[in-house]
Amino acid sequence: MLDIPSSVRVDVEALLAAQNHMGVCDALEQYAPVGKPDAMTAPHLPKVAGIDSTVPPPAHTVAPASPAPAPPSSPATPGTPGAPGAPGALIQDRLAGWVSDLTTLHELTERLARTAVLDEALHEVLRAGAALVGARRGLVVLEPADGLGPDTTVGLGLARADLGHIETVPRGATSYGRILDRADGTDEPEVHADLLSENGLDPRHREVATRLGYAASFALPLATEAAGQLGAAVWLYDEPAEPVERQRHLVGLYTSYATEHLARLLELERARTKSRTLAEELLPPRLPRVGGVQLAARHRTGPRGGGDWYDALPLPEGALGLAVGSVTGSGASAVAAMGRLRASLRAYAVMEGEDPVAVLSDLELLLRLTEPARSATALFAYCEPALRKIVLAGAGHSPPLVIGERRTEFVETSLSAPLGMLACWEAPSVEFSPEPGETVLLYTDGLLHRTGDPMDRAFARLHAAAAGVPRTIRDDPGAIADHVLHTVLPDGLDAADSEEDVVLLAARFE
Repeated sequence: MLDIPSSVRVDVEALLAAQNHMGVCDALEQYAPVGKPDAMTAPHLPKVAGIDSTVPPPAHTVAPASPAPAPPSSPATPGTPGAPGAPGALIQDRLAGWVSDLTTLHELTERLARTAVLDEALHEVLRAGAALVGARRGLVVLEPADGLGPDTTVGLGLARADLGHIETVPRGATSYGRILDRADGTDEPEVHADLLSENGLDPRHREVATRLGYAASFALPLATEAAGQLGAAVWLYDEPAEPVERQRHLVGLYTSYATEHLARLLELERARTKSRTLAEELLPPRLPRVGGVQLAARHRTGPRGGGDWYDALPLPEGALGLAVGSVTGSGASAVAAMGRLRASLRAYAVMEGEDPVAVLSDLELLLRLTEPARSATALFAYCEPALRKIVLAGAGHSPPLVIGERRTEFVETSLSAPLGMLACWEAPSVEFSPEPGETVLLYTDGLLHRTGDPMDRAFARLHAAAAGVPRTIRDDPGAIADHVLHTVLPDGLDAADSEEDVVLLAARFE
């Protein structure tokens, strides 16, 4: 709160209207009355979204002009708000500019804080920085100093081919390369106000700049003491130009905050990558080749890693075991439990796979004894491709779907509770025979849950997607799985972050 004498009142409407000046403290000091001033406190605006409110005066601020002589008919009293060059008008303009800049930074940082994915945040940093420095294009090079990655380059107004051209410039000749290779740890920007007129500019850099049509650049490191060095941001101008002092200060404040946010998202992305990698390593590295049947699988894991899994293993006498399942929970513990459950089922399938009920009964007993606080669903099918005969049993799992030229229907399976929910699990198995050219689709409940629909509508959507498989791809189980996945989960729902894993295992019988 500013305690200003009544002769220097701040008009609120004028404060909101002014946009381009700042520097209240120097104005107050310049126009402070000689002698003991009235009670006054220095302006201390609250910090906004982690931004230091100390903003220096812009370099282009013009000193107030000398007051012009007032007409004899209407003399103006010096120091009144209406007098030319009155200190109140300057204070209003600069305070309004200050508040406007802080409001802009607040809005930009709020938009950045709403990003939850690293790639989305990098694009937001580029857009906000371009608005602050008055540029149209730019790029961010993410290259964490700890060497753990991920390393990536994101562009604004630059196509992938344009980024490829920029990457052909020797690293030491680029602004981001010099920033990333600094040994002194300084955070000074790299400014090239007229790139093509610089002496000693690398010939390849000149060629690329001419080809892409940029004539100036302004680059900042994405680095803070807490986060370390994450990368560099470069904004490109179509004509020779450079940001003024005020713009540099504002974009510096913004990138300091953005670096901390990017560091948090970077750690989250690394954790997600580790979970995905662990889950993938616990699943079959490749599907077996068995005569009379073609196999394909699709797996989508959530951001924290989940417990959905699938398996396909050759069994004695030319038989084939197919399994899908889901373990409750998410994160590393669910992934580990999934790995143990899958390994156990493989062992039981080799010993007594021709009896799916016995396989799941053994799995139920193991789960109750080793992990009593966890439950799971599972479906195991014993297939004889030469006879086109399948015997299957399920424990709390959704029924398979048969997709063919003349029918698309769910297999009638007996109802059963999930593994770990009963003192002793046992449910009768079912037997059926797919026709030549038909595909049996096994899946986990995550496919249904990701739709966001009630289960009856989700099953109807799945059936409609399977019935709509084009004739041209019915002989390819991988294409069938892709069609069902993208139809049931359109608009990127199959790839979006979700707590639900998705597994599809398709087997086409010849």
